Amino acid sequence: MRTLLRAVIDPELGDNIVDLGMAGDIRIADGTVTIGVKLTIRGCPLRAQIQKDIRARLEVHPWVRKVKINWGEMTAEERSAVMTRARWNARESATDTAVPVGARVLAVASGKGGVGKSSVTVNLAAALAAQGMTVGVLDADIWGFSIPRMLNMPDRLQAERVEGRDKPMIIPNERSIESGLLRVVSTGMLVDDEGTALMWRGLMLTKAVEQFLNDVHWGDLDFLLIDMPPGTGDVQMGLARMLPRTDLLIVTTPAVSAQKVAIRAADMARRSFLRIAGVIENMSTFTCAHGEDYALFGEGGGRALAEEIGVELLGQIPIEPAVAAGGDAGEPVVLSGTGAAAAEFTRIAALIIAETPDATEMSGCSARTDSDAVGVTVRRGS
Repeated sequence: MRTLLRAVIDPELGDNIVDLGMAGDIRIADGTVTIGVKLTIRGCPLRAQIQKDIRARLEVHPWVRKVKINWGEMTAEERSAVMTRARWNARESATDTAVPVGARVLAVASGKGGVGKSSVTVNLAAALAAQGMTVGVLDADIWGFSIPRMLNMPDRLQAERVEGRDKPMIIPNERSIESGLLRVVSTGMLVDDEGTALMWRGLMLTKAVEQFLNDVHWGDLDFLLIDMPPGTGDVQMGLARMLPRTDLLIVTTPAVSAQKVAIRAADMARRSFLRIAGVIENMSTFTCAHGEDYALFGEGGGRALAEEIGVELLGQIPIEPAVAAGGDAGEPVVLSGTGAAAAEFTRIAALIIAETPDATEMSGCSARTDSDAVGVTVRRGS
């Protein structure tokens, strides 16, 4: 009987009710099949569809005269287990995107806004490009886009016909940096000016990210950096589903209060089976003209976060007015080549390059497994 019930699929979770743990006790007596079914919530709107499918699968058998369903509701623990399985299934069945298979995808995430996540994204992208890499930058902070200004790339995006595609593709705007190249896509390149408000709901946000992943002609990339919106909402869940090979870089400030918020991004990664590549502490210290260091935003938060989630603290970016000035002018501070912040961004970029396996090393091995869904960076030879 359970074999028959495996053909009943929960339309929302995309798996059968047996493996999801929804099908409970089954009793058969005098041609009547009584089955217990637990829903994720008692008022589940899909109850009627599930009931119809159960009856359709069981009542076709001549010895089954009647099907009776006793409805129940899952406990919090059972519901959590079901959602974990559903996220894993979505990850494993993710469709192909236009992002090159050989590109390492790094999503720059944070638990809340105001920690300098976009500044970290553009400076790391510029530092990677300065070391000869071709780097895609996807501004997934749909409402709070700032990448076009911070990279001085205000031009509107264009679409062109690309060989092998049946529809026009979005062409990223490009900027050469030394021997490398940046390819940038942002909703800020779709609006008339930077002050335009995008009043989109959750579904539209996810669709925008989906379009950037599927309908952009990225070309060959070494890295794709994704500037995430703060928090753990629709965009984050959509990215985990559509591009499950993404690694997360979590940005926090030194304050313990910020670290406690940032850990939510780590929890999202764990629940979505994404790997955490490491933690970057931004706004670490301020050094005055006399050489004295001041911890203006506290201290220890980045290291505490890294230790708590078991990953590496990749670097600590000091507070320098040149970082903000560079973002306002569209010239990331890392390109100046001077100052402690520029040096730290360059060092972190070199570390990321060194710890990124090339395509031949990745051949024939799984990039991630159940056990290391939230783990340290992928190291060469792993």
